[in-house]
Amino acid sequence: MICNNFVKMKEVFLFIFLLSVIPSLQAQDKEVSKPEQRGATVNQDSLKRSSKEKDTLKVASALKRITGIDEATNKGAKIQDYLIISHEKDTTYVDTSLTIQKDYKFNYLRKDNFGLIPFSNLGQTYNSLTRDFESSALMPKFGARARHFNYKEIEDTYYYRVPTPLTELFFKTAFEQGQLVESFFTVNTSPRFNFSIAYKGLRSLGKYQHILTSTGNFSFTSNYQSRNGRYNAQGHIVTQDLMNQENGGLADGSVEPFETGEPEFLDRSILDVNFENAESMLRGKRFYLNHSYNIFNYREEIASGAPEVDSLNDSIQAPKPRRKFAAKNKLDLRHVISFEDKYFQFDQTTATTSFFGESFNSSNLKERATLENFYNKLQLEYYNHILGDFQFNISSSNYNYGYNRLVLLDGQLITSRLKGDVFSAGGKYQKQYKGFNLQGELGVNVSGDFEGNFFKAAASFKLNDDIAAQASLNHSAHAPNYNTLLYQSNYTNYNWQNNFNNIETQQLAFQVKLKNWAKVTLDFSTINDHVYFKQDTTTMQVRPYQNNNTINYLRLKFENEIKFGKFALANTIMYQNVKDDNNVLNMPEFNTRNTFYFSSHVFQKALYMQTGVTLNYFTEYYMDAYSPLLAEFYTQTDTKYGGFPRLDFFLNAKIRQTRIYFKAEHFNSAFTGYNYYSAPNYPYRDFIIRFGVVWNFFL
Repeated sequence: MICNNFVKMKEVFLFIFLLSVIPSLQAQDKEVSKPEQRGATVNQDSLKRSSKEKDTLKVASALKRITGIDEATNKGAKIQDYLIISHEKDTTYVDTSLTIQKDYKFNYLRKDNFGLIPFSNLGQTYNSLTRDFESSALMPKFGARARHFNYKEIEDTYYYRVPTPLTELFFKTAFEQGQLVESFFTVNTSPRFNFSIAYKGLRSLGKYQHILTSTGNFSFTSNYQSRNGRYNAQGHIVTQDLMNQENGGLADGSVEPFETGEPEFLDRSILDVNFENAESMLRGKRFYLNHSYNIFNYREEIASGAPEVDSLNDSIQAPKPRRKFAAKNKLDLRHVISFEDKYFQFDQTTATTSFFGESFNSSNLKERATLENFYNKLQLEYYNHILGDFQFNISSSNYNYGYNRLVLLDGQLITSRLKGDVFSAGGKYQKQYKGFNLQGELGVNVSGDFEGNFFKAAASFKLNDDIAAQASLNHSAHAPNYNTLLYQSNYTNYNWQNNFNNIETQQLAFQVKLKNWAKVTLDFSTINDHVYFKQDTTTMQVRPYQNNNTINYLRLKFENEIKFGKFALANTIMYQNVKDDNNVLNMPEFNTRNTFYFSSHVFQKALYMQTGVTLNYFTEYYMDAYSPLLAEFYTQTDTKYGGFPRLDFFLNAKIRQTRIYFKAEHFNSAFTGYNYYSAPNYPYRDFIIRFGVVWNFFL
């Protein structure tokens, strides 16, 4: 049962969130202060304007003064004015260009998925071909990590500031009876308030039996700044539900017919699977607010810009210079509050004891793990133009993870829930001097049931626009995921309560960017007390273990693009080396993606096109297997997979703000052998032709 104090916390937080948004909405209706008139002959026509026209002009004038954009004519609006702001306040802008990087991101995740290999149906999980052990986590993660690739976290949510309303529509075909669609809309209702609303939906039947996927991600964001600029707030509401039917992969008897490519089995729906009566669901909702108040901001004037004419009174007012200021000392108080409620559920109509082992119940199996996390952070931010940026914070996490029952198994009582409070403290530093940028961050849990700490330091140097380098160091110690500490199931072998040590990682990383030649990234990680899943040698069922040896993990990544005329060759190559006596972390030695393509304007530059071929390849290795009951990948050292090429032909085009994508995926599947898998007993995708479109509207 959910505790009463958590219910109250949810109500209080929702009330605070609404209070933070309502004033910003009301602020939009307030008048903009009328500019001073410095004495001139008054235009009589302007005196006859209605009050409504004056209010409209005042708002337009305010927008022009702040952004330089004339709202009435949209004059001066550039693509760089459509800002995208991360939760860390990093800012970029909308990009409607057509590049090879855009082709890499035209997928279910809407991000470059190099280092991942998807399962056969859209919306299923991905197997990881590389791992990054850099971490600043102080708390365990929920678990069911294989189902979180499309789960929108705080760092995946963005805020916006736009001069005119912006809409983006996304469409891509799926696998049998379905499609992937996403719609997005954002608008600044005033120069100080923006909101956005987005929804991504997927339904795909798939080629194999019982792998239907149906997912939905909804998000609403708001971005507000007070009239004097001292109060800022960003907030979002995110709800998502990700459903997969589960079949356990191909039955062992279907592996040979699949690999031999027998014609009658090219219809994948007739291949036998391990079961056809289960589905899993990951569902969550989150309320988030990040707001700050500027206590003081001492600035000095540095220069006067070009004269600026007030658009409201340009017929009666002489030009006045635009004054520019630079901050010298600044002090802000920031508060971050977040409440997230999520669960993972595995349902099965009848128990499959031949696959998962003995079960307490034989029918109507329902496995649900829940997590409620209420997070608060209070942060003091001080900036000095000589010393740099300092941040000091304290935070609390109230967590409640578990189940609604107790389990007594072999004389051991397995508790129902892990719950409590963890209090943390931390700090951050950043200083930029000429071409150098120094950064540092640390955090530590000072009380509670979970110990944890991390430290990050980075130094970067930018010689010019073409050459940059960075070095970073990271240390992290945190508790393993909740589902490794506590798990309950109707299947008797899937019940445990563990007291694992913290996972400790250290990573040293270097990166060099040579703009027109290459980007090289090198990192070396050591992992102690690594927690992983594997099959028990007695029961042959999957459970968590903790490694007792140190793992050394090296990665070297090389990226470059060679252009010759209208042709180009884009390369991404990764080398990995793992030293692990217990073979619990397995990665392919080489992973490569190479694209040869042609780009050109056609039809008197009315259309821009790119066409070419992409090769994806990774060497054979002991690929992790997948457990649908846990929604986790687990280590196996019986069979190596990989060594198969994946060739995709693409033809992409751009007409104004519309990008059209056409792709023949894995067109070599019929003549290079049917030995392609995303995980043991889970085949990769066959040859298929897919297309889609991304359409931006700037109103």
